[in-house]
Parts: sequence; C-alpha cells; structure tokens
Amino acid sequence: MLNEAGITSSGADFPPQRPRPRHTKADAQAQSAFKQGLAHQIEWQRQSHQESDVEVWAFDEHRVGLKAIVRKVWAPIGERPLARVNHRYQWLYVYGFVHPVSGRTEWLLLPKVNVAWFNLALAQFARAVGASATHRIALVLDNAGWHHSQQLSVPEGIELVFLPPYSPELQPAERLWELVDEPIVNRSFDTLDPLEEVLAQRCITLTSMTEAVQGRTHFHWWVAA
Repeated sequence: MLNEAGITSSGADFPPQRPRPRHTKADAQAQSAFKQGLAHQIEWQRQSHQESDVEVWAFDEHRVGLKAIVRKVWAPIGERPLARVNHRYQWLYVYGFVHPVSGRTEWLLLPKVNVAWFNLALAQFARAVGASATHRIALVLDNAGWHHSQQLSVPEGIELVFLPPYSPELQPAERLWELVDEPIVNRSFDTLDPLEEVLAQRCITLTSMTEAVQGRTHFHWWVAA
C-alpha cells in the first residue's frame, strides 16, 4: 500500500477511514480564530459581569421522522441483514442543549424549526438551568436564519455565541445525534407518535449518561466553564 508520500505501508499503519465532509465555503482561518477566541469571549463576559458565574453550553437541532435511519450492524459472515423500512416524509425535531464540560443535557421534542419554536426552546432551557443576571449562559450555536431573527426573544442571562459559517465540526451538540438515534436505527414507525415516545425515553436516559456525553462533546479546545 502506498501512502500520500509514495511510501509503502502496512494496512495496520493506514487503516481505511471515512473522511468527514467539509464544505468548500468553510473558512479554516475563521474556524481557528473561533477556537482561540472562545476563551477570550467567556473571560470578557466574566469581567463584564463579575457578580455572575458563567457556563458555556452548545445547542443544535436534529430532524428525525418516518424515513428510517439505516446503519451497519454486526452479522454472521455470508449473511446480509435486512432492515424494515417504509419511507414517509413526516418529521419532528430534537432540540438538544449540552454542557460539554460536565456532560449535562437538556432536551425538547418539537414539531418544527422556526423562530417561534426556538423562542419556546430558549425560554424552557433558561428555566431549566436557572439562567439569570447572576448565572449567565454562553450558548454556542450555528447560523440558521431563525437563530438570528429580529423576532428572537433571548431570555435574561443567555448570550448567543455564533459559530463561523459552514462549521458543523466545531459544534459539540452535533455529536449528540448518534447517541439519540441508537434506539430508532433500522426500525420503521407507522406514525410519529410511537417514534416520539421512543425518543422521549431516550432523551431521559441520556440525561443520566453524562460521562458518555462528555466524552463525545468536550473538545480539547473547549472552554473549561
């Protein structure tokens, strides 16, 4: 096997790996600046609100529905496993908040993604974590249009921190979805109601899986707050 330098190597040295897609419009310099600058933003918040403590959370939305999620499974050699599917295009959305340092999570299952539902999610999250003038939350999120809307109502104590465009690899909350999907992969649901029941129970379970969540979401460059 030849590597990129044209040197022969063993398969053990260079195992096959699936590349992560990277958008052609992603700005590597902006991404690097974000990672370096996040700590400075949090320190500025601490200096500006010295009477407050500050936590850094991340947020993302995940669409699931009646279109089955098919994943690889272990199977005996020579046998091809089958997954029952019946694709229909009805959806619900998992709203996930994560505190990467501790692995704590907050969840909502909502029917849509838009500014009205995002306002509801922010208000519920603020109540759940006790966001206030003395307990401030820096919430890292992407640049979806409803995250920037002029109709957005940000609760007291929450400061939105936006990722660079086209940078999902910098979003810790995106690492939650593989855990969320585990009980629904290779399954078909007749309606959204039983799917929602399974997802609701899964979200409850994940609130206690702080070590697993932390291991997936606490990036080495993330702020220790």
